[in-house]
Amino acid sequence: MDRTRIDPLFALALIAGATYYANVWLAAGGTAAVVWKGAGVALLAFWARGKAANGDGRVLGAVLALGALGDVLLELQGMAAGGLAFLAGHFLASYLYLRHKRVPAAQWIAPPVAMGMALLAWWVFKGGYQVELLAFYVFGLSLMAASAMLSRLGTLVAAGALLFFVSDWLIFLNEGRMLPPLVASLLVWPTYFIGQALIAWGGVHALNQETPTA
Repeated sequence: MDRTRIDPLFALALIAGATYYANVWLAAGGTAAVVWKGAGVALLAFWARGKAANGDGRVLGAVLALGALGDVLLELQGMAAGGLAFLAGHFLASYLYLRHKRVPAAQWIAPPVAMGMALLAWWVFKGGYQVELLAFYVFGLSLMAASAMLSRLGTLVAAGALLFFVSDWLIFLNEGRMLPPLVASLLVWPTYFIGQALIAWGGVHALNQETPTA
């Protein structure tokens, strides 16, 4: 597959995700806004699934689909339901990345790193509402990011995972009133969507050439 050629469906996903950034200022609500928000990553999921050359490619499509579901559920049901969908995606992504590990002991390195980040989150936000659930979510998020960095799926996937990680931490800090709301509103969506796009693009191309090691 030609890495330099942008598929029309991928381009449409980028347009949907990029234009949703305007909602920072428009603050549109209702069904149309929910569909608009979910469309970018949903189209990335459809694109990845269509380009899948093997079972792992289909797993990547499912990871992205869970991200799109999380986007929609955040708007319709709130943080708990949306977070659960994202958490499922993080664990599934971690499984995928560790199947293509670059470091032989990656499956033993990533969990302690994730546990350390979960403990950090618990310490930073201790005393806050449902901090234990937040720490568990951070464990899944950090496991995903660490696994991506330890995988052979390339720099784009690792960078995308880190941007996703940063986006969620911006949300946590904003919810904890440790970050100016304007900063969060300007940075959360770009870091999240660019991260997902990098994961999709890098993951599809890498998986079409990779053989899992575990």
